[in-house]
This record gives sequence, C-alpha cells and structure tokens, in this order.
Amino acid sequence: MRRIKETASATGPAPIERSRGSGASLAAGSSVHASLANEIGMRIVRGDYPPGTILPNEAKWSETFDVSRSAVREAIKMLMAKSLLSSRPKVGSWVEPRERWNLLDRDVLGWYAMAPDREGFLRTVQEFRHIIEPDATALAAERRSEEEMAEISKACREMGDATSLAARTHADTRFHLAILRASGNELLVPLGVLIESALNNLFVVVTRETADVRHAQKLHEAIERNVRLKRPEAARAAVRRLLANTDKVIGRGSL
Repeated sequence: MRRIKETASATGPAPIERSRGSGASLAAGSSVHASLANEIGMRIVRGDYPPGTILPNEAKWSETFDVSRSAVREAIKMLMAKSLLSSRPKVGSWVEPRERWNLLDRDVLGWYAMAPDREGFLRTVQEFRHIIEPDATALAAERRSEEEMAEISKACREMGDATSLAARTHADTRFHLAILRASGNELLVPLGVLIESALNNLFVVVTRETADVRHAQKLHEAIERNVRLKRPEAARAAVRRLLANTDKVIGRGSL
C-alpha cells in the first residue's frame, strides 16, 4: 500500500511521507488533498487512466493511500477544476477527453513534463515559443520600461554567472518571462506565468544537453542587447536564432 501520512499540526499543513517505490515524489509540507491530487493527476496525464475511465471510488482511494475520504473528495474537486475529471452521483468520477483538459494549468503542465513522452511535450512547448516569443520580444523592444529592461538584463547576467544547472535554469526562465511582461500585452503576462513550469522543464533539458553553454549565453545576450537598444526587428531575429539552436537540441532525439 502506498501511504500518505496525515499528522495534525497547529502551525500549518503536515509533512507528507511516501513509502519507497511510490510513483511520484510529493513535496513535504503540502496539504494531503493537494498531494493526492498530484498523484492521481500524474497517473491520468501519463496514461494510467485513459479518457473515459471510471476511477476508483472514494473508499478505494482512501484505502490505497491511507487518507480520509474527505481528503479524497477535495483531491477530486481539484482535478475537476482542472477539467481532467467529471463526476456524477451513483456513477463516480471519470477521466475527461484530453481536448477538455486545462493544458495551461501549472500542475497539468508539470505532469506532462514528467510523462513518458517527454520529447513530444518539449516539442509542443517549443512550437508555442515559436508562435509567441519572436513577436513578443519585438514588442518588448518597442515598449519596455527602464525597470523592465533592468530585470531582463539582470536575468541575462545571472545566467552567465550561474555556477549550477539549477541557477542557470532559474535565471533563463526569469529572462523569458521578463520579456513577456515587457511586451506590454496584458494577455501575455498571465500566459507567461502559467507556462513557467513548462519552460523550466524545457530549459533544464536543453541546458543539460547543450555542450556549448557559452554559445547559448551569447544568443541570450544578443536578445538582451537588441531589446535594450530598442531594435524590434533585430530582437525578433535574435529570438529566432535562439529557438533554432534549441530545436537542434530537441531534434537529436536523445532527451
């Protein structure tokens, strides 16, 4: 039996304990129902429960994970809010068709990133970047404020100064999100926040696979320079060069 341990706490959510061999790591300090939603959500996205599948009932989940039925109910509600599940009395909960899933939800994107078809996920993220980032960066070159430019430049410098994969990936993600914010398009701002987890997973792989990190850094610096100098066409072209470089990494098929 996989076990999610509930421990009373007066100061906040209890730590989560998982037995060895469980399918997914759960963050200590998460609420039990959120951790359970994470476990079930990953199983759905990776295909353990295909669309149309009727899920086990509350009693079965409660027994499997050794949690209260109320925690199960809250977990199911969370997954329904992400459009992964629907529920009906006397029928139970079932997996919705993929086209109904909220693919811009931070958790759903994170589950996709950990699914077996990681390369397919990365290609999807990359296609999205080709559609959005060149024009968003050109807008940033036209509209960015001094404060926004300072954030873009800071993230770029921290990428170059990073001494670990985690630090470089974090700075890389902040760099691209800062450009989306500087575009001045209100619809791009929340979109950037929602895809942060997807970009983060992409950059971890690309940074790990790219032998010439210095070359990648120069590509980012070219973007930063053209946004700073307010050259929209040059900024757009610089982003396309960066994306082409990332395409090559993904195209190796060794991810």
